[in-house]
Parts: sequence; C-alpha cells; structure tokens
Amino acid sequence: MTTGTVKDEPLLWLARPQAKACEVPYSPPPTPKNPVIRGQALYWLAKLVAASGFVQSAVWANAGFGRLRDRDELENIEPRYEPTVVKFVSTASSPSPAVRLDELGGEDWSSYRATGGYFSVLDYHEAYKAGKLTPIAVVEALLPLIRRDVKEPTKHSVAFLDSKVDQIRQAAEESTQRYQHGRFLSVLDGVPVAVKDELDVAGYQKCLGSKLNYTSKSEITSYCVQQWLDAGAVLMGKTNMHELGMDTTNNNPNFGTPLNPHNERYYCGGSSGGSAYAVAAGLLPIAQGNDGGGSIRIPSAYCGLYGLKPSHARVSMRPSCNLAKTTDVAGPFAANMVDLEIAYRVMAKPDALDPDSMRFIAPQNAKCLSPRRKVLGIFRAWFNRADAPVRDACEKALEYLTSELGYETVDITIPLLHDAQIAHAMTILCEVASGVPSVANLTPANQILISCGSKTPGIDILQAQKLRNLLMQHMAHLYEKHPGMIVITGTTPNAGWSYHPSDLRHGCSDGNMQIRNMEYVYLANFVGCPAISVPVAYVDPVVGSGRVPVGMMGMGEWCSEDELIAFGYDCEKYLADAYVGGRAIPMNFVNVMELAEASAEP
Repeated sequence: MTTGTVKDEPLLWLARPQAKACEVPYSPPPTPKNPVIRGQALYWLAKLVAASGFVQSAVWANAGFGRLRDRDELENIEPRYEPTVVKFVSTASSPSPAVRLDELGGEDWSSYRATGGYFSVLDYHEAYKAGKLTPIAVVEALLPLIRRDVKEPTKHSVAFLDSKVDQIRQAAEESTQRYQHGRFLSVLDGVPVAVKDELDVAGYQKCLGSKLNYTSKSEITSYCVQQWLDAGAVLMGKTNMHELGMDTTNNNPNFGTPLNPHNERYYCGGSSGGSAYAVAAGLLPIAQGNDGGGSIRIPSAYCGLYGLKPSHARVSMRPSCNLAKTTDVAGPFAANMVDLEIAYRVMAKPDALDPDSMRFIAPQNAKCLSPRRKVLGIFRAWFNRADAPVRDACEKALEYLTSELGYETVDITIPLLHDAQIAHAMTILCEVASGVPSVANLTPANQILISCGSKTPGIDILQAQKLRNLLMQHMAHLYEKHPGMIVITGTTPNAGWSYHPSDLRHGCSDGNMQIRNMEYVYLANFVGCPAISVPVAYVDPVVGSGRVPVGMMGMGEWCSEDELIAFGYDCEKYLADAYVGGRAIPMNFVNVMELAEASAEP
C-alpha cells in the first residue's frame, strides 16, 4: 500500500504494483500463420478440432501460445492473477456514493453541447423539461425501429436481441409523469439506453449472443445497469454481441450481424457491436458494453463513438457472473463526451456490497479537476505499426493537442508487447472456456477457439500471469516517471474491418486479422488500466460506400478515468473545430427526436 494526495486530501493506493522498469529491445511481432477459413471448410474444421485433442494441440502451438516458456525475463517474477489497483481517499471527506446522483443533477451543464448532429442526454432532458417531448413519445418512435419480434423488422432490429415492450412503456410512462410534476430523478430520467447481452437484467434472458442460456435462476439486474435505471433511464432492450465475446467483429450467425452505420460493407466491431450500432445510428445517446480485449473501444473506433474501458473492477457488475473475471470490465458507449461522462459517473457509483468497487473514489466532474499535467506518452515503434491512414489521423490530432491545448509528448518504451498479447489471449480464452461446458452448440469459429483454449497447460497460464505482473510493474514505473501521462496509440492499427458477404451466414475464422485488430487494445485489459477511444478522422473505404471512422486511444494510470474524460473533451474539440469536415453523421442515422415530435403531434 502506497500513499499520495488527491486535491490536497490523503489517499491510499491498494495493490499498486512496485514501480520497476524492464527494458527489452522492441521486436515487431512475426507474421501470423493462421489460415483464414470460412463457409463449409470452417464447419468441418470446427468439427475436427472439437473432436481431436491432437488437432487442438497443433492449432494451439501454431498460434504461438507456448512462446512464453522461453522468456528469461520471467524467471524471477511472481505471477499476478488479477489486475485490480485501487486509489481511495483515506478521510471521511471522500465524496459519498449516496449523494452522487443528486450532485449530478444539480450541476450546471450549460457549457456542454452535443457535436456533429448527435443528440445528447442533455438534449433529451431539456426537451422533456420544456414539454417539447415526452419519454412516451420517444419510446413509441423507437419501438418500431428496434423490435425483432414483429412481422417486418427493420435494418436496425438486428442490433437488438430483445425488447420487453410492456416494461419499456411502463418505464416511459412513469418518467413522463415525473417530468409533468417536476420531479425527474436526474438528467438521465427518460433517456433511452440499452445493455449488452453480457449482463443480467430482470425479465430478460441472457445468452451472451449464443444459443446457450446463461440466465440467472433468480431475477437479478447487474449493479451498474441498475444505477442507470435508478436514475430514470428507460431500458430499450438488450443488444447483439459476438458470441461469448470471443472476437472483435460482432459477426453473429446466430442472431444476425449489425452492419456499420457509416458503411454497410464494414463490421461495427465487437464484441459489443449491437450497443455501438444503436448509438452510432442515433437510436440512443448511450449504451452499455463490456470490454475484455477491446470490446468497447474497437466498436467505438469503427463506429465513430466515444467509448470508455474503466479500471479493472471499478464498475460493479454484481451479481452477474463474469466469464473473463481478470480481463473483462463494463463501461459506456456514447455519442458525445458529455454523454460518456454522465453515463460513466452514474454506473461507476461505488458498490457497497462489492469488495473491489466499494473501495474506489466516486467519479468526479471532469471539468472541475485540479490543474492536470497534459502529458502524452508515445512508444514510437509500436505507434508506427498502424496503417498509414490511422497513423496520419492520430498524428494530426496530436499536433492539435500539442500546439493548441498545451499537451506535451514524451517518448516511452513498453517491453514484450507481442508476448503480452499472447499472454492476454491465453488468459481470456482459458477463462471463457472454463464457463462453457460443451462447444457443440457454438458457432464453428468459437468451437475452434474454445477447444484450443481448453488445451492450455497450467505452466503457460502461470507464465502469462508472470508477464502480467512484469508489465504492471513497468507501467507503474512509467506513470511514476511521467505523472498524469496518457499512453497514445490508434485504437486499432487498421481503419475498420470489411467482411466477405458469405461470412454473415456462416461466420469466419481469421486469426491473423483478429490479432492485428487487438494489437493496441489488449494491454489495458491485461494490466487493468483505464482507456478511452475517441474519433479523430474518417478515411476512404476499400469497399462499399461511406467513409470509415478512425479512433485514437488513450490509456491512463489506474483510477484516472476522470482525467481520461477531460482528455476526451479536448479530443472532441479537435474533431469539432479543427478536423476538416467535422463530425460525420452515418448514412443510417435516425433523427429520433424528430420522429418523436412528429408522432406526438395531434
């Protein structure tokens, strides 16, 4: 346990790693050798892999999972199995979680504005207060667009797995009554939201995007979701996801694949693609996602949104069972930075019944932070591995931040990055495999992944956790050397991911692209740090019609979400004020407020 100060108050660090540098010359990852398989070939290969331990071991070895045994750097390192690091104020003056919602509602939000045509939480709130709209009118405008249980679902319906119409209408009616009597609960009251099918919601089934049933035997709602509901938000349903969250495209042959609203020949990204689609298409200002290896940040980048992966264990999902306990967290997608801040601050209220969440400081107003150092750390060899369109877009954003907003850049190094990506992949594969009793009913691609993950020897898992500890120590060293630093990369090295049309029907196994797609995002999950993805550009597509969004990612020190949100506001200024053309509205954008106003007219 170490000490420091925050806003002149004593604070404690719990489980912060020892600051210890590890300097290893950078080596780019070897060219991956995984074959790209689709269609009937994928189906039969999955059957073969699932049935043969010998083939599973061969595929496991081909993926390079055994390489950690040869790392001398891990010889005298103890394994660390869980990356939770907590900063908390040690005095009674720490903000009480019980009053956070009241403080949120009482703040002056007049300086916050939506950008580029997307409506914000505040737009809904002001329209409700003024009587221009009601939550009832909004949900009645949305339901025909999102329901998949109707005779003619729309192109938006694929983003949702289920919507409980009676619950939705009841919540909207109650919110409307509160506004009519001037008793709204918060700025979220009456605002439409959605939840990824990875968390529990009373009255809804949970299948994790699969044909399996993970619904709790008791009627439960995950804590972070309940915080939104307690603030008055109207849950429009549970959203589509990549089966078991095991890839980053959101290709889902079980329930359909939501296509990118900016260009329908591209994926939304995953595994929280349904939530990303719903926000990017304008259906909702915020939605919940989970992130075990970029599953909030990658869809945010692909769909031109703001997405936050919080510090490990900061946002409580109790009592939901987390299949990827040491890598996965819950967080928000948002159309605008103000929406991201509001969504995060409500859902991250410390949970008095969660032994990790209860220790964290309640989130603060990003605009009221003490003066902060504006330091951006860049590992050039890693940063430059991005494709030219992504690299150029991030460089232009960095130029604006340094020349106009007072940021400085520092050069840093991070060791064993490719080995760390292998270690993260092994860890999350084994965690999820332990929660899947049989692969028989999974999609072919996941039959291969889960079967191979289950073959991981214990010694390799231990090596992976040793590397986790080494990296956490190195990151502690960097953050101690450069206080307030945010590590900058592209969110993904590639600008979007286009698909082969047949893949929507049968799925696809493309381990090479999956590894490439996660090259930057996995580290925050593995070491437990928070990270934010912000849109910084739109580039020409390789296929289809519509420019493709590009995201830039900032990874902060443990518990630095408030600072990352402040950084996000600065990046939002770049997109609105300096980027040529500004914020882009996708082709599939829906003006929900206009539809609601029209439907409410006598």
